[in-house]
Amino acid sequence: MKHLNLFIELTRLNKPIGYMLLFWPCLWGLTLAYDFSADLTIYLKYLILFFLGSILMRSSGCIVNDIVDKKFDQRVGRTKNRPIASGKISTTLGWIYTFVLCFFAFLVLINFNNLTIVLALISMPFAFTYPLMKRITYWPQLFLGITFNYGLVLAWISINNEISIVPIIFYIGAIFWTLGYDTIYGYQDIKDDEIIGVKSTSIKFKNNPKNFLILCYLVFFISLVFSGVLMKFNNIFYFASVVTFIHLFFFQIKTLDIEIPNKCLKIFKSNNILGLIIYLNILCGKIV
Repeated sequence: MKHLNLFIELTRLNKPIGYMLLFWPCLWGLTLAYDFSADLTIYLKYLILFFLGSILMRSSGCIVNDIVDKKFDQRVGRTKNRPIASGKISTTLGWIYTFVLCFFAFLVLINFNNLTIVLALISMPFAFTYPLMKRITYWPQLFLGITFNYGLVLAWISINNEISIVPIIFYIGAIFWTLGYDTIYGYQDIKDDEIIGVKSTSIKFKNNPKNFLILCYLVFFISLVFSGVLMKFNNIFYFASVVTFIHLFFFQIKTLDIEIPNKCLKIFKSNNILGLIIYLNILCGKIV
């Protein structure tokens, strides 16, 4: 039981916000693409597969992140007790867990069409090099956005077996969503990060965070609405989009105080609810 608890802590399975933020774009893309006048069996099957894939890939990504950042984590109050940083789990065992998780993720992946499989495999190097980005650029959150929202495009392709302008536009917007919420997340550790010497958008825009977040969330919101226009969604979609706007600009940005780490964490976690809101928004736009 002790080792199981360490595994859960290592993979962050006790913190579902991580894999849910990976899953929501998948579900958005799947819902955008699916014809709900057809049998729902395929939709539900793919929903489950993308959910499992999100958990497996997020878990393996956490392990790689902890292995690469071991020395950094040891110097940050919030992360120094992580299993690998504290020595409770060895780096070797961490790599074994990673390969096992990736193997199961591959078993999930082969249930999709060939184009989805190929494009998913192409994205793997980006997924596992993200932890290195904080060493060389102030934009590691941008790389996270590129990898974390890639499932939106994959989900569309899994249904249509071809790409379209709609998921591309929404994907670009979702990248800015991640750029925003992970910048907020980064303010929890900004003092330690500056001492250690790692880089982030949280540090780059610490003197004017709200203007940067307004830009990020504005791009995301416009991409959401424009995707609805291209999909010819009904008016309910646009009325429901107001809830998304209020959450982004009045709850997240207006109430943000980067000097209060717990407040930053609360706002970051609220994006799980936002993911659900947008999913329901898309669902209403298609079937109501």
